[in-house]
Amino acid sequence: MGAAAPDRTTTRTVTRDRLEALPEAGAPVTPLRTRLAAVVITLGGLLFGYDTGVIAGALPYMARPEGAGGLALTPATEGLVTSSLLVGAAVGAMASGRLSDRHGRRRTLLVLAVIFTLGAVGTALAPGLGAMVAARVVLGLAVGGASATVPVFLAELAPQESRGSYVAADQLMIVTGQLLAYTLNAVLAHTVEGPHTWRYMLALASVPAVALWVLVRRVPETSRWFAARGRYGDALTTLRRTRPAGHDAVGELLEIVQVADAETATRRLGWRDLRAPWIRRLMLVGIGVAVIQQVSGVNTIMYYAPTLLERTGLATDAALTATIANGVVSVLAAVLGLRIVRRVRRRTMLLAGQAGILLALLALSAVFAAAVEPALRAGGVPPLGASYLVLAFMLVFLLFQQAALSPVTWVMLSEVFPLRMRGLGMGIAVFLHWCVNAVISFTFPVLVDGVGGAATFLLFAVVNAGAILFAWRLIPETSERSLEELEEDFRRRYA
Repeated sequence: MGAAAPDRTTTRTVTRDRLEALPEAGAPVTPLRTRLAAVVITLGGLLFGYDTGVIAGALPYMARPEGAGGLALTPATEGLVTSSLLVGAAVGAMASGRLSDRHGRRRTLLVLAVIFTLGAVGTALAPGLGAMVAARVVLGLAVGGASATVPVFLAELAPQESRGSYVAADQLMIVTGQLLAYTLNAVLAHTVEGPHTWRYMLALASVPAVALWVLVRRVPETSRWFAARGRYGDALTTLRRTRPAGHDAVGELLEIVQVADAETATRRLGWRDLRAPWIRRLMLVGIGVAVIQQVSGVNTIMYYAPTLLERTGLATDAALTATIANGVVSVLAAVLGLRIVRRVRRRTMLLAGQAGILLALLALSAVFAAAVEPALRAGGVPPLGASYLVLAFMLVFLLFQQAALSPVTWVMLSEVFPLRMRGLGMGIAVFLHWCVNAVISFTFPVLVDGVGGAATFLLFAVVNAGAILFAWRLIPETSERSLEELEEDFRRRYA
């Protein structure tokens, strides 16, 4: 959108007549239609998925000796390489929240596309462990930034009745990116000869990053961001160009601007506003939702599935091929979640996903305790049936995770924070989301190597039981209301 001068009218003086009299704001490009714009925005989710999923296939090659083209990784350095991206993601999520509030969702996504490209090329060319860790941190900045920016961008762009579907589509693109990574990993493992197969796996992430940079330039900034900056003319122009003919754009804009207090109508909320009891409560809810999605242990399976399957006796190529099943089930489950989120209330969906995950974790612990670890202790190879059972319960886990818990996580995170601190609130919650992810991803291979898979998955089951109790007691319902109605309700309920 053009840089029209802000309309300094406060929320108390905004009326329908004043908004209808505003001139059309200039726009340097013709915005894409809303659905197509949403597809472009979710390329950020695709990159998020690819860059977090590709490491699963690269790690077995990177663990090989340097003379064989690897980086001679140990269990501890495997955890370091994996978690370094997540440390960068935590920083990227926090920084992008403030950047998107200050400069807009669209500009932030453009910057992230450049960082995605630099990180992908850096990891592919890394000559040693230190360079790999540094490049993974850079790549993580983009992954974390996308995880915080894309759901907010989609939620603010979408019509109220489609908000859940738009944000859940980001989760579909994340798991599609992971499936793409698993598939290309397996294809490259079977077709590319030489010691540097893993470098091709990592380099391919630069292709969708360039596509994101080119296409997001055609996407409009959100009307809610313009309204939060007092730029009501730009906000109205965006609404008129992204809503169907006959839609009451002026009425929707009135609802957006009238949720703000007159004293804060031209400024963003910031750190000092966290002193308000209702905002502190919403931060607790947002952080809780973000952390619950990680303590399920989903990324131990997404990052280490081939390593776990190798532990059950499968060869590297077979383990990489079997991991494609994880990606396929994740995508099918995300499509199912896209349909469920339109029909099922958010809290119900969240709790059902957590319950299914808890059962799957207990089953994985039982298989490792009964079949895998006794064979390893005896110096033998676990029975082939154990590999199939581990894979089967991984798929059950992913069904509940990707059809219920993950999509509703990102939808609720995009809904709970007030307009003028939505970027900051999302950044804080997703920062802690990635911190927890980093801790889990670093410690998981060490735990499995030290105490075994049975005890490790049992530990995750206990943590998830506590997460279910938290969700039951503290997380509110957010479905079937506009973002502005939710903000007003939270302000009244928690003040």
